[in-house]
Amino acid sequence: MDKIEEMLGMKAGELTGVLVDVAIRLAIAFTVLVIGFWVAKKLSSIVSKLLEKKKVDKSLTGFLSSIAGMGIKMLVVVTAISQMGVEMTSFIAILGAAGFAVGMAFSGTLSNFAGGVMILFFKPFKIGDYVNMQGEEGVVKEVLIFNTILTTVDNKIIILANSAVANGTIINYTKAENRRVDWSFGIAYGDDLKVTKELLLSFISEDSRILKDPAPFIGLAELGDSSVNITTRGWVNQEDYWGVFYDMNERVYNEFEAAGLSIPFPQMDVHVKKQT
Repeated sequence: MDKIEEMLGMKAGELTGVLVDVAIRLAIAFTVLVIGFWVAKKLSSIVSKLLEKKKVDKSLTGFLSSIAGMGIKMLVVVTAISQMGVEMTSFIAILGAAGFAVGMAFSGTLSNFAGGVMILFFKPFKIGDYVNMQGEEGVVKEVLIFNTILTTVDNKIIILANSAVANGTIINYTKAENRRVDWSFGIAYGDDLKVTKELLLSFISEDSRILKDPAPFIGLAELGDSSVNITTRGWVNQEDYWGVFYDMNERVYNEFEAAGLSIPFPQMDVHVKKQT
Protein backbone atom coordinates (compact mmCIF):
# COMPACT_ATOMS: atom_id res chain seq x y z
CA MET A 1 0.00 0.00 0.00
CA ASP A 2 2.87 2.35 0.83
CA LYS A 3 4.37 1.74 -2.63
CA ILE A 4 0.99 2.46 -4.30
CA GLU A 5 0.65 5.67 -2.31
CA GLU A 6 4.18 6.64 -3.31
CA MET A 7 3.49 5.94 -7.03
CA LEU A 8 0.22 7.88 -7.09
CA GLY A 9 1.45 10.66 -4.82
CA MET A 10 -1.55 10.43 -2.53
CA LYS A 11 -2.66 8.58 0.53
CA ALA A 12 -5.14 5.70 0.53
CA GLY A 13 -7.90 7.88 1.90
CA GLU A 14 -7.37 10.48 -0.83
CA LEU A 15 -7.33 7.75 -3.50
CA THR A 16 -10.62 6.39 -2.22
CA GLY A 17 -12.13 9.85 -2.34
CA VAL A 18 -10.98 10.33 -5.95
CA LEU A 19 -12.39 6.97 -6.99
CA VAL A 20 -15.69 7.72 -5.28
CA ASP A 21 -15.80 11.11 -7.00
CA VAL A 22 -15.11 9.54 -10.40
CA ALA A 23 -17.75 6.87 -9.80
CA ILE A 24 -20.31 9.52 -8.85
CA ARG A 25 -19.49 11.58 -11.96
CA LEU A 26 -19.79 8.49 -14.17
CA ALA A 27 -23.11 7.59 -12.58
CA ILE A 28 -24.42 11.13 -13.10
CA ALA A 29 -23.20 11.19 -16.72
CA PHE A 30 -24.83 7.82 -17.42
CA THR A 31 -28.09 8.99 -15.82
CA VAL A 32 -28.01 12.19 -17.90
CA LEU A 33 -27.54 10.14 -21.07
CA VAL A 34 -30.37 7.72 -20.30
CA ILE A 35 -32.85 10.39 -19.22
CA GLY A 36 -31.73 12.82 -21.93
CA PHE A 37 -32.17 10.31 -24.76
CA TRP A 38 -35.60 9.39 -23.38
CA VAL A 39 -36.57 13.07 -23.27
CA ALA A 40 -35.26 13.53 -26.85
CA LYS A 41 -37.46 10.68 -28.07
CA LYS A 42 -40.52 12.01 -26.24
CA LEU A 43 -39.95 15.60 -27.38
CA SER A 44 -39.51 14.47 -30.98
CA SER A 45 -42.85 12.67 -30.72
CA ILE A 46 -44.50 15.75 -29.16
CA VAL A 47 -43.14 18.02 -31.91
CA SER A 48 -44.47 15.62 -34.54
CA LYS A 49 -47.95 15.54 -32.93
CA LEU A 50 -48.08 19.33 -32.56
CA LEU A 51 -47.14 19.85 -36.20
CA GLU A 52 -49.75 17.31 -37.30
CA LYS A 53 -52.33 19.08 -35.14
CA LYS A 54 -51.45 22.37 -36.83
CA LYS A 55 -51.86 20.56 -40.19
CA VAL A 56 -48.29 21.25 -41.21
CA ASP A 57 -47.16 19.40 -44.35
CA LYS A 58 -46.29 15.79 -43.46
CA SER A 59 -42.93 16.05 -45.22
CA LEU A 60 -41.95 18.98 -43.00
CA THR A 61 -43.32 17.25 -39.90
CA GLY A 62 -41.00 14.24 -40.21
CA PHE A 63 -38.02 16.44 -41.06
CA LEU A 64 -38.44 18.87 -38.12
CA SER A 65 -39.15 16.14 -35.56
CA SER A 66 -35.97 14.32 -36.65
CA ILE A 67 -33.91 17.51 -36.30
CA ALA A 68 -35.43 18.25 -32.85
CA GLY A 69 -34.54 14.78 -31.60
CA MET A 70 -31.00 14.92 -32.97
CA GLY A 71 -30.36 18.41 -31.53
CA ILE A 72 -31.42 17.38 -28.03
CA LYS A 73 -29.27 14.25 -28.17
CA MET A 74 -26.22 16.36 -29.02
CA LEU A 75 -26.91 18.65 -26.03
CA VAL A 76 -27.35 15.61 -23.78
CA VAL A 77 -23.97 14.19 -24.85
CA VAL A 78 -22.22 17.53 -24.21
CA THR A 79 -23.90 17.82 -20.78
CA ALA A 80 -22.91 14.26 -19.86
CA ILE A 81 -19.27 14.92 -20.80
CA SER A 82 -19.24 18.14 -18.74
CA GLN A 83 -20.51 16.17 -15.72
CA MET A 84 -17.36 14.05 -15.94
CA GLY A 85 -15.24 17.15 -15.33
CA VAL A 86 -14.07 17.73 -18.89
CA GLU A 87 -13.33 21.40 -19.58
CA MET A 88 -15.98 22.41 -22.11
CA THR A 89 -13.94 25.23 -23.72
CA SER A 90 -11.24 22.82 -24.73
CA PHE A 91 -13.79 20.16 -25.56
CA ILE A 92 -15.70 22.49 -27.87
CA ALA A 93 -12.48 23.38 -29.68
CA ILE A 94 -11.65 19.69 -30.09
CA LEU A 95 -15.24 18.99 -31.11
CA GLY A 96 -15.07 21.73 -33.73
CA ALA A 97 -11.88 20.31 -35.22
CA ALA A 98 -13.32 16.81 -35.12
CA GLY A 99 -16.53 18.08 -36.67
CA PHE A 100 -14.61 19.63 -39.55
CA ALA A 101 -12.76 16.37 -40.15
CA VAL A 102 -15.95 14.34 -39.92
CA GLY A 103 -17.68 16.83 -42.20
CA MET A 104 -15.01 16.34 -44.84
CA ALA A 105 -15.28 12.57 -44.48
CA PHE A 106 -19.06 12.60 -44.63
CA SER A 107 -19.54 15.29 -47.25
CA GLY A 108 -22.07 13.06 -48.99
CA THR A 109 -24.16 12.87 -45.81
CA LEU A 110 -24.08 16.66 -45.46
CA SER A 111 -25.15 17.05 -49.07
CA ASN A 112 -28.07 14.72 -48.32
CA PHE A 113 -29.07 17.03 -45.46
CA ALA A 114 -28.85 20.05 -47.77
CA GLY A 115 -30.89 18.14 -50.35
CA GLY A 116 -33.57 17.46 -47.75
CA VAL A 117 -33.77 21.18 -46.93
CA MET A 118 -34.12 22.03 -50.64
CA ILE A 119 -36.88 19.45 -51.08
CA LEU A 120 -38.84 20.90 -48.15
CA PHE A 121 -38.26 24.48 -49.36
CA PHE A 122 -39.27 24.03 -53.01
CA LYS A 123 -41.77 21.19 -52.37
CA PRO A 124 -41.59 19.33 -55.71
CA PHE A 125 -43.69 16.63 -54.03
CA LYS A 126 -45.45 15.89 -50.74
CA ILE A 127 -46.36 12.84 -48.70
CA GLY A 128 -48.81 10.70 -50.68
CA ASP A 129 -47.75 11.88 -54.16
CA TYR A 130 -46.99 9.25 -56.81
CA VAL A 131 -43.61 10.11 -58.32
CA ASN A 132 -40.81 8.86 -60.54
CA MET A 133 -37.28 9.83 -59.48
CA GLN A 134 -33.88 8.23 -59.88
CA GLY A 135 -35.53 5.61 -62.09
CA GLU A 136 -37.84 4.49 -59.27
CA GLU A 137 -41.63 4.89 -59.05
CA GLY A 138 -43.77 4.89 -55.94
CA VAL A 139 -45.82 6.83 -53.41
CA VAL A 140 -43.86 9.22 -51.18
CA LYS A 141 -44.04 7.80 -47.66
CA GLU A 142 -41.57 9.99 -45.73
CA VAL A 143 -39.08 12.80 -46.24
CA LEU A 144 -36.37 12.45 -43.57
CA ILE A 145 -33.18 14.41 -42.86
CA PHE A 146 -31.00 12.38 -45.23
CA ASN A 147 -33.40 10.19 -47.21
CA THR A 148 -36.73 10.13 -49.02
CA ILE A 149 -38.72 6.89 -48.70
CA LEU A 150 -41.05 5.56 -51.41
CA THR A 151 -43.55 2.71 -51.31
CA THR A 152 -44.05 0.92 -54.62
CA VAL A 153 -47.39 -0.40 -55.88
CA ASP A 154 -46.30 -3.93 -54.88
CA ASN A 155 -45.42 -2.68 -51.38
CA LYS A 156 -41.63 -2.55 -51.65
CA ILE A 157 -39.76 0.16 -49.73
CA ILE A 158 -37.28 2.28 -51.70
CA ILE A 159 -34.85 4.59 -49.85
CA LEU A 160 -33.36 7.40 -51.95
CA ALA A 161 -30.58 9.83 -50.97
CA ASN A 162 -31.92 13.39 -50.72
CA SER A 163 -28.95 14.86 -52.60
CA ALA A 164 -29.67 12.66 -55.62
CA VAL A 165 -33.39 13.42 -55.44
CA ALA A 166 -32.91 17.19 -55.15
CA ASN A 167 -30.45 17.31 -58.07
CA GLY A 168 -32.22 14.79 -60.31
CA THR A 169 -35.30 14.76 -62.51
CA ILE A 170 -38.59 14.36 -60.63
CA ILE A 171 -41.81 13.31 -62.36
CA ASN A 172 -44.80 13.99 -60.13
CA TYR A 173 -47.86 12.22 -61.52
CA THR A 174 -50.31 13.53 -58.92
CA LYS A 175 -49.31 17.17 -58.43
CA ALA A 176 -51.68 18.43 -61.16
CA GLU A 177 -55.45 18.05 -60.76
CA ASN A 178 -56.03 16.45 -64.17
CA ARG A 179 -54.07 13.98 -66.28
CA ARG A 180 -54.24 12.97 -69.95
CA VAL A 181 -54.86 9.32 -70.87
CA ASP A 182 -53.23 8.17 -74.13
CA TRP A 183 -54.20 5.08 -76.15
CA SER A 184 -53.03 3.69 -79.47
CA PHE A 185 -55.43 1.32 -81.21
CA GLY A 186 -54.63 -0.58 -84.40
CA ILE A 187 -57.12 -1.62 -87.07
CA ALA A 188 -56.53 -3.64 -90.20
CA TYR A 189 -55.97 -2.12 -93.61
CA GLY A 190 -59.34 -1.97 -95.33
CA ASP A 191 -61.33 -1.36 -92.12
CA ASP A 192 -63.59 1.71 -92.13
CA LEU A 193 -61.67 4.58 -90.47
CA LYS A 194 -64.81 6.73 -90.11
CA VAL A 195 -66.65 3.96 -88.25
CA THR A 196 -63.61 3.45 -85.99
CA LYS A 197 -63.43 7.13 -85.04
CA GLU A 198 -67.18 7.35 -84.41
CA LEU A 199 -67.06 4.22 -82.23
CA LEU A 200 -64.16 5.53 -80.15
CA LEU A 201 -65.87 8.89 -79.77
CA SER A 202 -69.01 7.15 -78.50
CA PHE A 203 -66.95 5.20 -75.95
CA ILE A 204 -65.48 8.47 -74.71
CA SER A 205 -68.78 10.35 -74.53
CA GLU A 206 -70.43 7.48 -72.61
CA ASP A 207 -67.72 7.47 -69.93
CA SER A 208 -68.61 10.25 -67.46
CA ARG A 209 -65.09 10.16 -65.99
CA ILE A 210 -63.58 11.55 -69.20
CA LEU A 211 -63.73 15.34 -69.15
CA LYS A 212 -65.36 17.36 -71.90
CA ASP A 213 -62.84 20.18 -71.50
CA PRO A 214 -60.12 19.84 -72.73
CA ALA A 215 -61.85 18.08 -75.61
CA PRO A 216 -60.84 14.50 -76.44
CA PHE A 217 -58.73 13.85 -79.53
CA ILE A 218 -58.84 11.03 -82.09
CA GLY A 219 -56.50 10.97 -85.06
CA LEU A 220 -54.73 8.66 -87.48
CA ALA A 221 -51.19 8.47 -86.14
CA GLU A 222 -49.37 5.95 -88.30
CA LEU A 223 -49.66 3.62 -91.27
CA GLY A 224 -47.77 0.73 -89.73
CA ASP A 225 -46.41 -2.44 -91.27
CA SER A 226 -49.39 -4.51 -90.18
CA SER A 227 -51.97 -2.02 -88.92
CA VAL A 228 -53.44 1.46 -89.17
CA ASN A 229 -52.69 3.02 -85.77
CA ILE A 230 -55.12 5.51 -84.27
CA THR A 231 -54.14 7.79 -81.37
CA THR A 232 -56.87 8.52 -78.83
CA ARG A 233 -56.54 11.01 -75.97
CA GLY A 234 -58.80 12.11 -73.14
CA TRP A 235 -58.44 14.10 -69.93
CA VAL A 236 -59.51 12.74 -66.54
CA ASN A 237 -59.17 13.51 -62.85
CA GLN A 238 -56.02 12.05 -61.27
CA GLU A 239 -57.87 9.39 -59.32
CA ASP A 240 -59.69 8.12 -62.45
CA TYR A 241 -56.60 7.63 -64.64
CA TRP A 242 -56.02 3.88 -64.39
CA GLY A 243 -59.70 2.97 -64.23
CA VAL A 244 -60.44 4.83 -67.48
CA PHE A 245 -57.28 3.47 -69.16
CA TYR A 246 -58.09 -0.20 -68.49
CA ASP A 247 -61.84 0.12 -69.10
CA MET A 248 -61.32 1.67 -72.54
CA ASN A 249 -58.88 -1.07 -73.56
CA GLU A 250 -61.36 -3.74 -72.50
CA ARG A 251 -64.25 -2.11 -74.31
CA VAL A 252 -62.28 -1.78 -77.54
CA TYR A 253 -61.32 -5.44 -77.38
CA ASN A 254 -64.91 -6.56 -76.75
CA GLU A 255 -66.76 -4.30 -79.21
CA PHE A 256 -64.48 -3.65 -82.20
CA GLU A 257 -65.19 -7.05 -83.73
CA ALA A 258 -68.98 -6.60 -83.48
CA ALA A 259 -68.61 -3.33 -85.38
CA GLY A 260 -66.80 -5.07 -88.24
CA LEU A 261 -63.34 -3.94 -87.13
CA SER A 262 -60.39 -6.22 -86.52
CA ILE A 263 -57.34 -5.81 -84.32
CA PRO A 264 -54.47 -7.07 -86.48
CA PHE A 265 -51.33 -8.81 -85.33
CA PRO A 266 -47.89 -8.57 -86.97
CA GLN A 267 -47.75 -10.63 -90.13
CA MET A 268 -45.60 -11.04 -93.21
CA ASP A 269 -46.62 -11.92 -96.76
CA VAL A 270 -44.16 -14.26 -98.48
CA HIS A 271 -44.27 -14.50 -102.28
CA VAL A 272 -42.66 -17.58 -103.87
CA LYS A 273 -41.57 -17.02 -107.41
CA LYS A 274 -41.48 -20.18 -109.50
CA GLN A 275 -38.50 -20.38 -111.78
CA THR A 276 -38.91 -21.94 -115.18
